[in-house]
Amino acid sequence: MSRSLLLVLSLLACAAASGNAQKLSPKWEELTAPDFVQAIHESQGVCLMPFGIIEKHGPHLPLGTDLLDVRFAVMNAVQQEYAVVFPEYYFGQIFEAQQEPGTLAYSLSTQLSLLQETVKEMARNGCKKIVIVNGHGGNESLLPLFAQAQLATPRDYVVYVFGLPRRDVPGRPALKTKTDMHAGETETSAMLIARPDLVHQDRAASESGADRDRLKLPDSVYTGIWWYAKFPDHYSGDGSAGNKQLGEFDQKSWSSQIAEAVKAIKVDEESLKLQNEFYEKTQHPLDTKQ
Repeated sequence: MSRSLLLVLSLLACAAASGNAQKLSPKWEELTAPDFVQAIHESQGVCLMPFGIIEKHGPHLPLGTDLLDVRFAVMNAVQQEYAVVFPEYYFGQIFEAQQEPGTLAYSLSTQLSLLQETVKEMARNGCKKIVIVNGHGGNESLLPLFAQAQLATPRDYVVYVFGLPRRDVPGRPALKTKTDMHAGETETSAMLIARPDLVHQDRAASESGADRDRLKLPDSVYTGIWWYAKFPDHYSGDGSAGNKQLGEFDQKSWSSQIAEAVKAIKVDEESLKLQNEFYEKTQHPLDTKQ
């Protein structure tokens, strides 16, 4: 066999291998075992967990809105910056919606235990940089607490939390409504892009999403019933104002923000190094320089 033919065959083999790598699904559940190994290497050990919830979203959006929405954003993000995406995860904090049909509200101990076991299994499978991407406002206190709790014992992986997306993005279409905290203009717009087939916008006005404002306490005082005091029907805003222009802008912006975070996390070598340094010091607190 001539050297030129060998070169051609080698180039073809490289091209085929490259093509196969490009075809790797980012979805954990779709990968074969051998492909999973390749995917972990290609992602540099970065795995994303889209974190949603199951709860009422007004009279017009599906119960899984947050889950569907965040997974849609993550899947678009990994097209820009490859990473492995964990299957649907919705075991978060939603005590404030237990009175509504379809809500799944797990005990706090179950939420924390299950999440810890899950990230532990992810890490055992090569995910040494685990990014929890939040899609639900009720998790905004739970997830930082969970991330902080990782400092309790030594680990060979890092948990990162990507919170709710920034909305103060230049060029964002102006909102038509003033109240817009849950199942209103913003979330309805996003779902018109992510899953328009599940949006029943004609039903949006069948309930009121107005703020009842039934508590008269100083801003510095917090009580868990605050949300119910404001929005007892678990609906805040007016979904009928949702539109595809706003939804498309927000979805693209969210995905770009996630992709930028993944890119930065891939090259982050300091977090684990500092964790290890911290763990070592916790064993000898009296030796810590004062």
